[in-house]
Amino acid sequence: MLYQWLYSMADEFSPLNLFRYVTFRTFIAFFTSFLVCWMWGPLFIRRLKEKHFGQSIRSDGPQGHHKKAGTPTMGGSLILMSALIPVFLWVDLVNPLVWGVLIVTWGFGLIGFIDDYLKISKKNSKGLSGKVRLFGEFIISGVVIFVLVKFFSLSTEVYIPLFKNVGFDLGYFYVPFACLVVVGTANAVNLTDGLDGLAIVPVIISAATLGLFSYVAGHLSISNYLFIPHVSGAAELTPIAAAIVAGGLGFLWYNSYPAQVFMGDVGSLSLGGFLGIMAVITRNELLMMVLGGVFVVEALSVITQVFYFKRTGKRVFKMAPIHHHFELGGLPETKIIVRFWIISILLAVLCLATLKIR
Repeated sequence: MLYQWLYSMADEFSPLNLFRYVTFRTFIAFFTSFLVCWMWGPLFIRRLKEKHFGQSIRSDGPQGHHKKAGTPTMGGSLILMSALIPVFLWVDLVNPLVWGVLIVTWGFGLIGFIDDYLKISKKNSKGLSGKVRLFGEFIISGVVIFVLVKFFSLSTEVYIPLFKNVGFDLGYFYVPFACLVVVGTANAVNLTDGLDGLAIVPVIISAATLGLFSYVAGHLSISNYLFIPHVSGAAELTPIAAAIVAGGLGFLWYNSYPAQVFMGDVGSLSLGGFLGIMAVITRNELLMMVLGGVFVVEALSVITQVFYFKRTGKRVFKMAPIHHHFELGGLPETKIIVRFWIISILLAVLCLATLKIR
């Protein structure tokens, strides 16, 4: 917590008073994370290549993807490590909400890391068992949410967007509900990660939006003015969101088409877990379905495909997730990616509008 040390010397040097403000620390966290990721990226990618941490391509995937085999994966580790440095420098680590976000993000990242490592070592795209992965995700998110509810007064009410403080209290049933939000978001992001840069930009947009929500929810006067639930201490999550956004931008520098590195499950699961727990803490569980609309559609396309195929033996889509359906339909990869980015921006603006429409 370097900022506290700097702030303690504000009496001798008054400009250091800036470090008391979350907004200032948010900007510093952003640029710290981006510079670390951008500068460390080439060395990180080179080390992945030296260790032969290459991506395995599913055999039934689009034929054009086979040329991507061997591209370094596990690049999500770069985002996590780049974001962690500014967190320890510019964020109040006494705040329990901060630790809740960090534990979920890094816990899901660990599961993704194990999954990626198994895929690489076995030279296939199977990885960790789906049941084992889900079990680990539910345990991590469940423990974190239970502790925040039990010991740190996290509300168990679910608020309905567009209405002034209208919600319903789930009591301890809130814990499994919130777990579904976190785990569902994580796996939806994981399913979206299939084209160069497709997942990271919607993650960046969603993280930036949730970062703004966390600042507003944590500011008593602003939250009261906008008629949204006040969450004490939530503003301290804003620099973390900024660090994730900046790390994502640094990663996109190398992940944009044609990708030099893939984020892997270590990236998609950790970032999805981050978005999920941020939505839970800022009381935007239902709004996350809109903000993460791209992720929701990707997940629903897989669920629909599997369910319909088991029932009829036929497919709804040429291939799932749905971005592969568009690929096989003849759309260029870059056009699919950019259009999904545009949709994510539109959904984020729609969600931000709900701050005033209450």
